[in-house]
Amino acid sequence: QVQLVESGGGLVQAGGSLRLSCVGSGRTLRNYVMGWFRQAPGKERDLVATIKWSVGTGDSTTYTDYVAGRFTISRDNAKNTVYLQKNTLKPEDTAVYYCAGENTKVAGRWDYWGQGTQVTVSS
Repeated sequence: QVQLVESGGGLVQAGGSLRLSCVGSGRTLRNYVMGWFRQAPGKERDLVATIKWSVGTGDSTTYTDYVAGRFTISRDNAKNTVYLQKNTLKPEDTAVYYCAGENTKVAGRWDYWGQGTQVTVSS
C-alpha cells in the first residue's frame, strides 16, 4: 500500500507562487505514475499533471492545457516526494489539490490518494 500526504497549500495573491509537496510512504513513488489533481468548489476533480519514470528515458511529464507553462511537476526520489510548483497563480486555480498514484496495471485507475491541500488564490 502507498500512503500519500500533501502539504504546501495556503492563501496567495494572484500572480504568486506555491509549491505543493506529496510525501509517500509504504512504497517507492518512482514505481508509480504520480499525478496531481484539483477540485474546485462545485466542480469535478480534474487531472492537472502527471509524472512517469521509465528505464532509459527517466521522468516524463504531462500537463493539462490550463496549467502548461505555469505549473511544473517533479520528484525527489531520495525523499520519496513529488512536487507541484505553481507559478503565476490565478484566482481560478483555487481548489483542493490532491496527489495520487496510478494503478501499475490499469492505466487511468488512480488507487492511492492523499487527503488534499487547499489552495486559495485571491484577486
